[in-house]
Amino acid sequence: MKLATTMLATGALTLATGMAHSQDMANSMTIVSWGGAYQTSQQRAYTDPYKEMHPEVEIVWDESSNEATAKLRAQAEAGNITWDLVDVEGPDSQRLCDEGLAMEIDFEEMLAEGDDGSSAEDDFGPSVINECFIPQIVFSTTFGYRTDVAAWNGATPDSVCAIFDLETFPGKRALEKRPKKNLEWALLCDGVSQDELYDVLGTEEGMEQALAKLDTIKDETIWWSAGADTPQLLADGEVVMGSTYNGRLFSVIEEQKQPVAMLWDWQVFDFDGWIIPADLPEDRLARVLDFVKFATDTQRLADQAKYISYGPARASSQPLVGKHADLDIEMGPHMPTNPANQKNFLVNNIEFWADHQDDADARFQAWLAQ
Repeated sequence: MKLATTMLATGALTLATGMAHSQDMANSMTIVSWGGAYQTSQQRAYTDPYKEMHPEVEIVWDESSNEATAKLRAQAEAGNITWDLVDVEGPDSQRLCDEGLAMEIDFEEMLAEGDDGSSAEDDFGPSVINECFIPQIVFSTTFGYRTDVAAWNGATPDSVCAIFDLETFPGKRALEKRPKKNLEWALLCDGVSQDELYDVLGTEEGMEQALAKLDTIKDETIWWSAGADTPQLLADGEVVMGSTYNGRLFSVIEEQKQPVAMLWDWQVFDFDGWIIPADLPEDRLARVLDFVKFATDTQRLADQAKYISYGPARASSQPLVGKHADLDIEMGPHMPTNPANQKNFLVNNIEFWADHQDDADARFQAWLAQ
């Protein structure tokens, strides 16, 4: 696999160093993302301006990122890779890279240098978490809650543990239909310290403890698969609080003006970015490399922050972040990295989840089915 990867990387380098011409590039791309406000921000910042330069290119969106690992494995086993570019969270990129399903990236050859003259790798800095991951944003998974729940008698959630407090905060909750983050919040709210969190979670007893805590709210929980689900459930009044990505909550609060507020306590920071599936045909690879170099430059990453409250992964993009494109409000206070918003937080433990996610997924789904 290593030899094959090296040979592919050599071919990709040829494409990336200017030998690929437009006539050598495919005129269509299938891009996989998460749907909703986040995908809209990618379209406005990345694909709309790219299509203005290349009107001959057809871009198809597939909203399957939450199932990207399983589906890409199935495509590889069938010998039919239909995706050209896949938006994934950091741990998923690590697994796909380890399994040889994602292409290794040469940052200096394939990506643009920063507008300040910094090399691409220096500009992305700590967000370069493995050799296959092309960073886009820093985001967090956190909670939103409705501000008009009469049954709460004026109480306001100020701790993530409110999700487990059905007496003070009755009503339906929304949680992601995956173990990651739910298990961490369950253990934190069951008395496990942050320092011990992953040591405990890595044991059979720790898994049982986390699931037992989630059992206390299982009957009051709606499980979501797409990031847009919780904002819609909150807006419709079908849940009183729920987890999702901070940018989705920004959209429902600031753009839709729904009676919803942010709960930043124990938000979980993560990097989100692209992977390119391994073994793409040469014309498709040439097109996707041309697009990725454009879509991850300093200006494009800063542009995305005009439409959604996720921080750009490049340092050189940070000074270019200003006001929302349509709302004319400063975006800084709405970023998860704003000091006022990150008093308690976790950083997604990529190493732990790369090693444990398959087993944890199986346990979690079996628990859900009970």
